[in-house]
Amino acid sequence: MNDTSRIDEVGGSAGQPLALTAAAFRDAVRAKLAYAVGKDPSRATAKDWSMALSLAVRDKVVERWFESTKASHAGQKKHVYYLSMEFLIGRLLNDAVCNLGIEAQVRSACAELGIDYQAQLEQESDAALGNGGLGRLAACFLDSMSTLGIPAHGYGIRYDHGLFRQRFHDGWQVEEPEDWLVSGRAWEFERAEMAYLVKFGGQISFDGHGATYWRADETVKAVAYDTPIAGWKGRHVNTLRLWASRPVEVLDLGRFNHGDYMSAAEKTIRAETISRVLYPDDTTAEGKELRLKQEYFFTSASLQDIIRRYLEDNDDIRKLPDQVAIQMNDTHPAIAVAELMRILADDYRLTFPEAFDITRQCLSYTNHTLMPEALERWNTNLFRKVLPRHMQIIEWIDYHHLAEVQGRNLPVSLDAIRIIEWGSEIKMGNLAFVGSHRVNGVSALHTELMKQTVFKDYHVLYPDRIVNETNGITPRRWLYECNPGLRALLLESIGDGWVDNLDKIEEAAKFATDASFREKFAAAKQANKVRLAAEIERRIGLRVDPTALFDVQIKRMHEYKRQLLNILETIALYQAIRRGPGAEWTPRVKIFGGKAAPGYQIAKRIIKLANDVARIVNNDPIIGDRLKVAVLPNYNVSLAEIIIPAADLSEQISTAGMEASGTGNMKLALNGALTIGTLDGANVEIAERVGPDNIYIFGLTADDVAGLRQRGYNPNATIDSDPTLKGAIDAMVNGTFSPDDHGRFNEVADRLWHTDWFLVTADFQSYFQTQRTIDVDYRDRARWTERSILNTTKVGWFSSDRTIRGYSKDVWGVEPRF
Repeated sequence: MNDTSRIDEVGGSAGQPLALTAAAFRDAVRAKLAYAVGKDPSRATAKDWSMALSLAVRDKVVERWFESTKASHAGQKKHVYYLSMEFLIGRLLNDAVCNLGIEAQVRSACAELGIDYQAQLEQESDAALGNGGLGRLAACFLDSMSTLGIPAHGYGIRYDHGLFRQRFHDGWQVEEPEDWLVSGRAWEFERAEMAYLVKFGGQISFDGHGATYWRADETVKAVAYDTPIAGWKGRHVNTLRLWASRPVEVLDLGRFNHGDYMSAAEKTIRAETISRVLYPDDTTAEGKELRLKQEYFFTSASLQDIIRRYLEDNDDIRKLPDQVAIQMNDTHPAIAVAELMRILADDYRLTFPEAFDITRQCLSYTNHTLMPEALERWNTNLFRKVLPRHMQIIEWIDYHHLAEVQGRNLPVSLDAIRIIEWGSEIKMGNLAFVGSHRVNGVSALHTELMKQTVFKDYHVLYPDRIVNETNGITPRRWLYECNPGLRALLLESIGDGWVDNLDKIEEAAKFATDASFREKFAAAKQANKVRLAAEIERRIGLRVDPTALFDVQIKRMHEYKRQLLNILETIALYQAIRRGPGAEWTPRVKIFGGKAAPGYQIAKRIIKLANDVARIVNNDPIIGDRLKVAVLPNYNVSLAEIIIPAADLSEQISTAGMEASGTGNMKLALNGALTIGTLDGANVEIAERVGPDNIYIFGLTADDVAGLRQRGYNPNATIDSDPTLKGAIDAMVNGTFSPDDHGRFNEVADRLWHTDWFLVTADFQSYFQTQRTIDVDYRDRARWTERSILNTTKVGWFSSDRTIRGYSKDVWGVEPRF
């Protein structure tokens, strides 16, 4: 089936075809260039053409958006609201073009206009609204809810700068503001009329009739910006609504007229700071307060908006759960428990018990971590200062919940289930759990471990509350759009049914042993590797051999994700090649991408180590092309779209039991990379589906890790007994990679020698030996390609469409339309 015939079948209104010719679209782009951008074609820059092109495509999305909104209201359907601090949506032009099914017309129109479509795509900035898997998952879920026809809103913050832009200076991470909004944003609509007041600080008072008054010290305005998110074939379009923080009073004119210009603008600066940057460094008291304000700001504005929308079509606030399902993505919006209760009690005069019952029926909570230190906690003094009314409400919830539990006489620890820990800290994971009717894990292993560890006592209390919804990825973005060569092969072989029903991709598994199919599959992979090799050279000036094994680890920099294990193996391999350069070595390119939080000093030092190792390895004439190390700065969605289709090997090497799910593992496997990983997160389920012969599992299991920690692990003995590992660590601290500062990595080495909480040393030998097996296996390229095909065709279950169907059935109580 060719692209044109497929486009003719694209659904329009209520599934009807989208009528669009290349000529009509060409004229639309010209009109946008003239009347929206204000440029003549002879004077237009590439950015101007990109804006005009985006606006012309946006018009088509908006038509479907209006239809979807009307249909949702007319049918009085239950609406899903997804609250998340991050929405890592990436570029939207190609996403909209592909989802609308108008790629052929758009490319043809661009050719007639004399502009390069691919070049226009690259003009669009990535929306800097997230850091990693949490935000990308939220973006995939929006795509899937639109594809399935589930009426939904995503709610988050419109960060002015979002997560920082990362660059390297002498190998060290440097954070710079990400100015993604500086040249305009084609995809959003400001809704100035959709503004809500959000209050902070102050005092609580009561009148004689039971009414509560919150006299705030500070009030800001949350202004809405809407972005339409189109599903497959444009059958349904949902909304991502992001909030920008603005002052209630723009300027103190009296102070300004007296020449006190800075003071006159103080309220504006303070208000706009709230939506300035994603994840401000919270190692300072000011940073902690700002982060708490951010979380409450977007949660409060979103809940006010949800209730306004509900009351447009309903008049009984007590029936809110019949029409509203609110999902809290991690603990960042957990304040929703207290805020929804506050609105219901203070604004609609419900009793606390009534408000709490309605709140629990509406809310559900996705847990993303098993690490107690990663479950948010807030100091009660800070919390009371910023949100005094919510402190009262949380105290009420905690008191009544504990009283209820004591009355049930169950074998649970009251300390474990407290929301407020001995008056000093609020445990937001506990608040989210108590205030939700469903709590879900994001992989089978993670969900079971939740029941056994962080929420063990809660599971005893509420044995039906925890459910599993294994994460997924959208095949539209993560295969159809980013891997055009593989897409074309699949369309030719099995049609396009897999694009919105990824289970159907398994129909191509029968071609894994077909020589012609394997040749085309390998050619598509090689083209992707050539593209990535060019991008590596463009970004960091390093030339790599595209026929080498591309070994990829791309994820947030964190000790539990164990980039350090990968770097130590790189050092050990480097040393082995230097000892025997004449041996048969499989050429390998190690590719790293990821950012460390600004205050996470050990992770930043590990980035420096990776760059120092790369500098030595890449310039060693003995090594040549046998080993190269590429540490790519400013990893984001657009870079991922280049790396993932080119990967041969996917590094998923977290300490077993510490990764909730992972979604990079799914994207890489779908694009034909073989996984090397621990039995952690969704690796367990990937291994079940691709089979043991098509994945490389090494190291300790979650049970092994728990047992080893319980007995007490001695990393010294492990290091001393393993000359390969000891040699790598010694090289790290003896100046081999830091001749200017021999002590640069002493802190990293000390952690390995003395505590090694993440068990890098315990898993090193298994990891190193598994990598040497991979060296041998990769030389049999026909067999490797066969296994790569089986990875692509056996992971259809990991579609976010399947995940959202699970949420719909098990959590939200909604019925997908498609």
